[in-house]
Amino acid sequence: MAKSNVYFTRYITPENVVKMYQVLEHELTGKVAVKVHSGEAGNQNYLHPEFMRPMIEYVKGTVVECNTAYEGERNTTEKHQKLIDSHGWSKYFSVDIMDGEGPDDVLDIPNGKTIQKNYVGKNMKNYDSMLVLSHFKGHPMGGYGGSLKQLSIGCASSYGKAYIHGAGKPEEIWTANHDKFLSSMADASRSVIDYFDGNIVYINVMCNMSVDCDCCSDAEDPCMKDIGILSSLDPVALDKACLDLVYQSDDPGKDHLIERIESRHGVYTIECAEALGAGTTDYTLIDIDG
Repeated sequence: MAKSNVYFTRYITPENVVKMYQVLEHELTGKVAVKVHSGEAGNQNYLHPEFMRPMIEYVKGTVVECNTAYEGERNTTEKHQKLIDSHGWSKYFSVDIMDGEGPDDVLDIPNGKTIQKNYVGKNMKNYDSMLVLSHFKGHPMGGYGGSLKQLSIGCASSYGKAYIHGAGKPEEIWTANHDKFLSSMADASRSVIDYFDGNIVYINVMCNMSVDCDCCSDAEDPCMKDIGILSSLDPVALDKACLDLVYQSDDPGKDHLIERIESRHGVYTIECAEALGAGTTDYTLIDIDG
């Protein structure tokens, strides 16, 4: 596989999110789904709709989410919609909880290493393209959260999330072999990539970088300084570039984030996704700031 281009700016503004989309020269067509993280109740680190607004409006997108598989304020459609309203998403955008009503759609993963099926919100079929707009940070189980997590856990239905976490056995959601959970995320991400067949763009925003995910209601505050915004047509290259920038940072707070990533074997998701042909870790970082 040829090297992938990953674009980078250190200046984090709503306008630069749009710029990072434009430099890819890959216009999303048709009805555009914009996958964001709506933020758990009480979380202080998620990216707010005001920050996302210029980008979402630029592609005339619909914000899409799916319900969670754990207790909280997003595990039922009714509670999730209420939180989406209180966080301001529905003030600015059309919002679609894709698994708000069943049954789920099932995407086949014929070459999946751990799982061969991915259960996604059935409303995914209503979209022609997807913008994966991710907040890059740590994660209690995955080690880190970026574009591959948004593709997999993010697009999976509530049942699908349990299926991925349990490596094909939803009843083992919190007890499955950890590396099999990580490889299941890679498998699921490949199925969504295939579903949109190239009509997909990825942007990672490296700010508010806590060791915890936006799904945590009681998350740690950010442990290191903001780095920038990155974009690519390759989610594997994009996530790997973000990890590399964390390691290359001179911020002493990076040690805490790196410990979280390494203790959860976070890079394994990237390695599995690359092995599946979802992208490559061989990339060229293009600094658009000059």
